[in-house]
Amino acid sequence: MARVTVEDCIEEVSNRFELVMVAAQRARKIGSGAPLTIDRDNDKNPVVALREIADRTVEVEELKEDIVRSKQRIIALDDDGEDVIDMMDGEAEWGQMSEEAAPAADVEPSLTDMAGSPVDEA
Repeated sequence: MARVTVEDCIEEVSNRFELVMVAAQRARKIGSGAPLTIDRDNDKNPVVALREIADRTVEVEELKEDIVRSKQRIIALDDDGEDVIDMMDGEAEWGQMSEEAAPAADVEPSLTDMAGSPVDEA
């Protein structure tokens, strides 16, 4: 196949956006050392991925599952069965800063504290 077009691949993957995502996933796999299912013919990885999709030599559903797995966050179960969720970057620092900046719970702020200092009228 001299050129690969969207029309060649659209029979296998009907949504163009999905086609781009699947082809990019396959190109990443090829770049990571996955075996090729067709001859390279001096083409770059994205073109090879599109040619493989058009020739139906790769399993598109498997590539879709790989995309989903790569985007999932893993929730590990603790030994006592409770869920443990990883904190996002900076979340712990944000919690510490908000605790330090929070006023004491038993002291109610005054109206001046909430509105700011009054402006002198001239």
